[in-house]
Amino acid sequence: MKIINVETYLFRSSRNYLLVKIETDDGIVGWGDATLNGREMVVQILVDNYLKDLLVGTDASKINEIWQMIYVGTYWRGGPIMMTALAGVDMALWDIKGKYAEMPLVDLIGGRFREKVEVYSHVHGRNADELVESVKRKKAEGFQNLRYSFDSRDHHSDMIFTQPHQDIVQGHFEKSSIESLADFWDSRVYAQDLIRITDRLRKEFGMTLGLIHDVHGRLSLSAAKEVCRELEKMHLMFIEDPIDSKKTNGLEEIRNTSTTPIGIGELFNSIDECRALISKHHIDYLRIDISHFGGITPSLRAAALSDVFDVKMAFHGPSDISPVAHAACYHIDSSISNFGIQEYVDFEQEVKDVFKMPYTYDNGFVTINNTPGLGVEIDENQLMECDEYMKSYLPILRDMMSAIHNW
Repeated sequence: MKIINVETYLFRSSRNYLLVKIETDDGIVGWGDATLNGREMVVQILVDNYLKDLLVGTDASKINEIWQMIYVGTYWRGGPIMMTALAGVDMALWDIKGKYAEMPLVDLIGGRFREKVEVYSHVHGRNADELVESVKRKKAEGFQNLRYSFDSRDHHSDMIFTQPHQDIVQGHFEKSSIESLADFWDSRVYAQDLIRITDRLRKEFGMTLGLIHDVHGRLSLSAAKEVCRELEKMHLMFIEDPIDSKKTNGLEEIRNTSTTPIGIGELFNSIDECRALISKHHIDYLRIDISHFGGITPSLRAAALSDVFDVKMAFHGPSDISPVAHAACYHIDSSISNFGIQEYVDFEQEVKDVFKMPYTYDNGFVTINNTPGLGVEIDENQLMECDEYMKSYLPILRDMMSAIHNW
């Protein structure tokens, strides 16, 4: 089962995606996701011009050895670009192994703990009333777990602060135009609204609705401690990234002053970044992104470590990673004992035209089928008809003193 070719496909449907395709000498093809929102071209160069030379001629069944060869052997290891490229390769190799064995990934990694995976969706409102209506619509679709966001208004100045989350701006910009992407953010107003709006949701929908809020690292440590204390009585499923996830020392202080559960991890690129948080019980949910964490191989290790310390897995599942990565998450979710919840997005039809999904949504749950490997079938003719890649830029926020702020 020798690797004879490695190709990448960079294309745009509703968003930009980068796929890795690996072919073996016995005719098996595996697909992996290597999408890094806003930096896809850099990942593509790494795969095409460096990793391909390492991979061609290698035995595709030696997944652990290949992973270590790329990660350890590179010496300049880690970081989002390297780990996203490695994730694309790793997923493709697991896809090949499953197809060779004629088994779905979930069976290769130990079999099913559960037949269906509980998921949450996203709701947003420009104000509390609009958010309540958004929640009602999602509940009507069967969702019993929701991540909510909202815009804030400073009633003294009438400034509106929009939570951008996954928003991107596509196009080709002159350097001077990048400034036009910037918006302002007032964490003081946001923190007050977070408490007020969460209380409104609990009064409207009671305590059985699973509520998640993503702070996106926008709060200072002192503000995060205060907010988490105030939210205790509202019983969130978890609060995500209450502080900057690259400055995690403060999580111990939050944990010592509040019982609000904490989820973190989408910006982590290796198990080294989360080992201490897991072993010291500073978090309740690990939120790693399988496409930026190095793929399936290290994600299984992170899940096993988390299980030892009673931390649950809640894989990052945004729309800016492809259905290949989502399928990998559902396979792992189905097989691990410490599954917590899975982020869910329903892709637009133009994405579904390219990817035949191996999973189905029904009434708040997703079920992965028994197609061998990851189970995603790629229509390469449709893939070739997709729009060409277009540069994309993530939002830029400034605080009220004009310093660059986490978005």
